[in-house]
Amino acid sequence: MPAWFYILRLTSRNLYPGSTRNKVRRYREHFKGRGGRTTRIDPPESVVYEEEYPTYRLARIRELQVKRWSRSKKEALVSGDLNRLRELAKSRD
Repeated sequence: MPAWFYILRLTSRNLYPGSTRNKVRRYREHFKGRGGRTTRIDPPESVVYEEEYPTYRLARIRELQVKRWSRSKKEALVSGDLNRLRELAKSRD
């Protein structure tokens, strides 16, 4: 059963990574203020990034990985700037 890793842009301009088995339902929950504490306090403006995975487990692993990233790495991912993403990943070594 497919699953998705996604990133929302919140009203505060922060990025919120998440994962789900049903993206339509989950997005609806977030946008109606029922998606979780963070998106109740700081509502989403838009879905800015998605990746599809064959299983929820893999989508969740990706979510946990990206949640540990700096804001600049998340912004590079969202903008599709893979060179910048690689550069930021190297700078931690």
